Amino acid sequence: MSVSATPIRFVLPPTLGEVKEHVRAELFGRALTQRLGRAVVVELAPSFEALEKELAEERADLIWGTADQCTAYEPRARAVLRAVRAGRSDYHAALVCRAEHPLSLDKLQGMRAAWVAPRTTGGYLLPIRYLSERGLSLAETFSEERFFGTYRKALLAVLSGEADLTAIYTSHPEENTVRAYMAEHVGTDERRLMPFAYTGSTPADGLILTSRLPERDAAALVSILTSLTGRTGGLEPLLGLFDSEGFVLASSRAPRRRHPAPVRQTEYLAAELDANERCLRLWTPTGEAFGQDVRWAEGRPLSEVFGMDAAGPLVALARSARLDGGGGRVEYRAQVEGETRWFAAEATARAQASRPEEATTALLVRDVTELRTQEETLYRLASFPLLHPEPMLEVGATGVLRYANPAAHLAFPDLLARGPLHPLVEAALTWAQQEPPGEVPSVLHLGEQYWELTLLPLLDPEGLRVFAKNVTARKRVESKLKADRLAALGSLAAAVGHEMGNPLAYMLANLGFAREEMQRVGEALREQDNPLSRDVAEVLEALVEAADGAGRLKTIVQDLRTLSRAPPEHRQPVEVMPILEHALNIMRGELRHRIRLELDFHEVPDVVGDEARLGQVFVNLLLNASQAMSGMETANPVLRVATYTAPTGEAVVEVQDTGRGMPQEVLARLFEPFCTTSPSSKGLGLSVSYAIVTGLGGTLSAASREGRGTTLTVVLPAASAHDARQHRSEPV
Repeated sequence: MSVSATPIRFVLPPTLGEVKEHVRAELFGRALTQRLGRAVVVELAPSFEALEKELAEERADLIWGTADQCTAYEPRARAVLRAVRAGRSDYHAALVCRAEHPLSLDKLQGMRAAWVAPRTTGGYLLPIRYLSERGLSLAETFSEERFFGTYRKALLAVLSGEADLTAIYTSHPEENTVRAYMAEHVGTDERRLMPFAYTGSTPADGLILTSRLPERDAAALVSILTSLTGRTGGLEPLLGLFDSEGFVLASSRAPRRRHPAPVRQTEYLAAELDANERCLRLWTPTGEAFGQDVRWAEGRPLSEVFGMDAAGPLVALARSARLDGGGGRVEYRAQVEGETRWFAAEATARAQASRPEEATTALLVRDVTELRTQEETLYRLASFPLLHPEPMLEVGATGVLRYANPAAHLAFPDLLARGPLHPLVEAALTWAQQEPPGEVPSVLHLGEQYWELTLLPLLDPEGLRVFAKNVTARKRVESKLKADRLAALGSLAAAVGHEMGNPLAYMLANLGFAREEMQRVGEALREQDNPLSRDVAEVLEALVEAADGAGRLKTIVQDLRTLSRAPPEHRQPVEVMPILEHALNIMRGELRHRIRLELDFHEVPDVVGDEARLGQVFVNLLLNASQAMSGMETANPVLRVATYTAPTGEAVVEVQDTGRGMPQEVLARLFEPFCTTSPSSKGLGLSVSYAIVTGLGGTLSAASREGRGTTLTVVLPAASAHDARQHRSEPV
């Protein structure tokens, strides 16, 4: 089949779910592609406003529009096809409440309404028109009105008590029909709901063929889609996408084809066979089946009517069902007019007669060729999670594991056992709780592996789809590159520090000598009341400033030497909490009266390290957080310090601020020397801290969002139990 290179854009509204309807939409597009000879690409609009814009600007060829949109755009569309439900192309809306709290129109005062969306006809527009026509003002009647996005969510809001009433579409204004539609969305919980009012009818929603679509393709689509009503053509299993049984033209303005393409009707055969497989009754919609005229089939053997190629499997199925006294099903292929077709047959033995020769079998046969073609595509789509080489899983809003592919179970053997408490699931839920949700993939350090998480939110029911990619090799390369870069900078720093050390010593010594001498001269001149004492004071002030600058330069040189030095070889188990508390005491003067301090301390294991150098790390982190919140207009800046033990046993210290945050390009260079966003910082504190922590075998990482603050996380390996006991037994 030759397919046009330019695809037809088919845009659907955003109220569809995230899984089943997406697959149905994809399959429906593929089915239209096969029949039309031109690619049909199905897309979901992000909102009803976006759908309206697609219509207004005619950027799509085919759009599933609301009832009002179909009416508004019919004059300038190629055609509008209204959905047919229960044999009708119009529908009503029903107002629904909880059965245990029945309502009526005169009891709506102060109630809470759960609507679907502002542009949905049955879920909002139709009921509010109905209420307005009866003199009920929404603003004065309801205490609260909320939009929930889908019919299912609106119904669930009423069931849970979050709202008192909602509205749902219905083909007929009567209770049993409404309950059938509600059951599609909430299952047996529909018993807990009841309709209490019905609106008038409105033309149904449907398909808008825009003027952008070529007239020839529009005529072909009209021919294909209208054939789904009455003459199904094999696509009816996909019409659940629209909760419809077909389509009907909205007017006679639809384009006509001179030579409409023939549409094969789906075989549909119902028969009753006696004990000898003769046809007692046989019926098809067209009077033909398997290319044979069946109007004269009654009384003749089934094999004689259709031939053994088509009837053989049916005879065997009917005989087996009759002998077993039950039923059965079979799918098989048969040649029909030179074409291979697939058929599904079901047989059911009728109630046993008094004599075996009177036993009969009911037979139902359907042509499922096109359905099998679509199923092959569906199986290929469904195989993606199974064959995907990286872990993939879906979790509910509370972390309940719904699905994990084989790669996920291999990578995380304890995933099922730990469930919502697994670090992977916890990291995914933390990402989802961010406001707004994280825009870049997060990286999870689990054991010795690094996993980059890509997360997609799911709707109806709510949850997350998580893709985990093993980036351990990439992280190792990045770490090596960073280590090499820091080593080169360290070598440069060592050389610079060495070369600057002696000149600085001379400078500081001479500045100190000059200050002492000028102080002595100044005091002598003041005793003599000599006017030159003022000039000497100014020179002395300049010398003090020069000495301060030289001292600052000396501190930078010392930091450079620290950065270039290897970690000390002599290490011992140390307790983290006293070191952290000492650092907090040092910083309390900086934080007091300006920043609210929140402490969330949990027990952590001892680590192997050096108390002085770890104290330097913590002071640097706290100082960095304080500087990030200086000069901000935030009414209540918060510095949060937390400690806990990681699932893998390491000691973790987190320092989180509510400061300015930083862009991703700065975050990527944060631990490099001289990288800073503060004009008062030298840019060496974090690089020195990084060198100290990594030298102790730990990690120092940062997460930041502009305008929302930064979190610095120190992870240090725990000391062995033996080393910890030995340390505690040493005399103080």
